[in-house]
Amino acid sequence: MKAHTKIKGVTEMKLSRNQLAKYLDHTMLKPEATAAMIDQTVAEAIEYQTASVCINPYWVKRVHQKMSETGINTCTVIGFPLGANLSSVKAFETQEAIKAGVGEIDMVINVGLVKSNKWDAVKDDIQAVLTACHDVPLKVILETCLLTKEEIVKACEICKALGVAFVKTSTGFNKGGATVEDVALMKKTVGNIGVKASGGIRDTQTALAMIEAGATRIGASAGIAIVTGVSDNTSSNY
Repeated sequence: MKAHTKIKGVTEMKLSRNQLAKYLDHTMLKPEATAAMIDQTVAEAIEYQTASVCINPYWVKRVHQKMSETGINTCTVIGFPLGANLSSVKAFETQEAIKAGVGEIDMVINVGLVKSNKWDAVKDDIQAVLTACHDVPLKVILETCLLTKEEIVKACEICKALGVAFVKTSTGFNKGGATVEDVALMKKTVGNIGVKASGGIRDTQTALAMIEAGATRIGASAGIAIVTGVSDNTSSNY
């Protein structure tokens, strides 16, 4: 089955189900997530061969044990969802997640520091987590719905200079999620660094629009609906 979309001024994109799945961080970040819900998310990721499963830090060990022989990464979130933790706490949380077997880290930027124009402190906060990551890829969540275009660009420039693996649009827990416009701006700014679009992506058409705009990873709790092309109105905003 080919998933496809047409965007004005862009050549029509076609991806097989397997190709589209490789863009996906299949996500379960609901605070009420049970062990059974986590296990279901893992089983779905294995069935469709997504890029990763993204879960809260408590579940990393459980997911890693189930994923260790699959080639699918275990991803977790740090300083989530507000980003206002102390940098030392974010670094410690990162270290503990790595001990538990995590393969990718998604950290939330300190939005208050961005809005205060304290860019050196923003850089130091990201650097603290990046140092704790060692060789584990770091994705930096900007929470774009709270930032101006100028702030998005400046944050992306810092991330690029530090050498993080990805910049990421959103937590999915705020007033807005990913937009095609913001993804395109981020990709233009960071160049070869990955761009992860997340927040409010619930169907194939939207996912493909993000990919055409420059996203190299999609974070979504509606991952299976995206891959299969079946509408899913039960998933969270993430």
